[in-house]
Amino acid sequence: MTDVPGGAMPVAVYTRPGHVEVQERPVPTPGPGQVLVEVGHCGVCGSDIHMILEGWGTPGAVLGHEWTGVVIALGDGVTGWALGDEVVGGPSPRCGRCRRCLEGKPSQCEQRDGVVADDLDGAFARYHLVDQRSLLRVPEGITARQAALAEPLAVALHGITRSGIEAGHSAMVFGAGPIGALVVAALVARGIGPVVVVEPGAARQELARALGAHEVIHPDELELYPMWEPERISPRAVDVVLECSGKKAAMEAGFHQLCRGGRLVLVGAGIEPPTFDPNRLLLNELTVTGSFVYDHDGFEQALALLASGALDTDLLIEPVDVTLDGLPDALAGLARGTIAGKVMVVPRVSSPPPPAS
Repeated sequence: MTDVPGGAMPVAVYTRPGHVEVQERPVPTPGPGQVLVEVGHCGVCGSDIHMILEGWGTPGAVLGHEWTGVVIALGDGVTGWALGDEVVGGPSPRCGRCRRCLEGKPSQCEQRDGVVADDLDGAFARYHLVDQRSLLRVPEGITARQAALAEPLAVALHGITRSGIEAGHSAMVFGAGPIGALVVAALVARGIGPVVVVEPGAARQELARALGAHEVIHPDELELYPMWEPERISPRAVDVVLECSGKKAAMEAGFHQLCRGGRLVLVGAGIEPPTFDPNRLLLNELTVTGSFVYDHDGFEQALALLASGALDTDLLIEPVDVTLDGLPDALAGLARGTIAGKVMVVPRVSSPPPPAS
C-alpha cells in the first residue's frame, strides 16, 4: 500500500433534514482493492437535494457521486492504476453473475441490495475512497471539470435508451434541470427531434432554448383530458415523453401528451405517486416505464460524447464553482430552479471547519 496523507480533511456532512455542515474527518486509508482519490470536482445531483433538503439521507453521511480527481494512494492488490492518474468515478460494481447482469442490464442487478451495496462515503470531501473497479480514466480532449458530467450524462443516456426513441420520432422532456438539460442536449446531438421542453422556471427555459430545444413551453400550456375521454389525443402528442423532474403533476401531464403507442419514461425520482388513467393506457396501447441509473456501457458513452465536443459544456455547467460551505445555498438555488446548470463543488472551504468531535 502507498502512503496516505496524514491529518484531517474537510467534508460536507448531512446532519438533519435541510442541513449540511462542514466538518473535519480523518483521511481514509485504502484497503485491499481500494484507491484513494484527491477530489477535484463533484457535481450536485438531484438525489442530493432529496437526501439533504427532503430528509432522505442518513445523518452523518457524506454525499456526492459525480466526481473527478487524481489518484494519490493505492491499497493492496490494486492493478492498472498509478499515482497521479486522472480519474472519474464510474458505477458501483455489480455482481456480474445474475440473470440481469448476464443480459447486459447491470442497473437491474439482482444482488444490488446485497453484495454490490456501496457503504463508502461520497465525494463532497477533499479525499474520496473508491473501489478500483469503479474508476475510469479522464479521456483526452476534455477537462476533469467537464468529465464530472459523465455520471449525470450516463443517467440521461439510459433514459433515452429506455425510451426506444430513434430518428424520426418526436420527444417531450419535462423538467430542464441538470438531467433534463442533458437529455435535451444528447437528443439534439444525435439529431433526434423535434424536442419540446416543458419547464416552468425562466432560467431553465432559457437554458433549454440555448441547448437547441425546438420549443419550450410552460406546464400551464398543456391540455389534460378527463377519464371519460380516454381516446382524445393531444395536439402536441409525441412518440416519447421523458419525465425528469420527479413531480407528480409532471408525470401525469406527460402521460396525456403521448400519441397512440407512445412511451412515458420516468427518469426523475419523487415521493408523491402519480395516477394514470388505465383506460387511456389500454385503448391507446401506451407504455409507462422507469429508468434507473446507467446502460452497461453508459459511462463510456457519456465520456465519448463529452470528448466529441457535441455538447456545450459551458452552458451545461454553472460558470462558478462552489466550496463545501457553499453547498447549502447551491442546493437551495437548485431546488427553487433559480440555478439552471450543473453546480460543481470543489473540496475546500472559505473558512476553517470545526475540529472533529
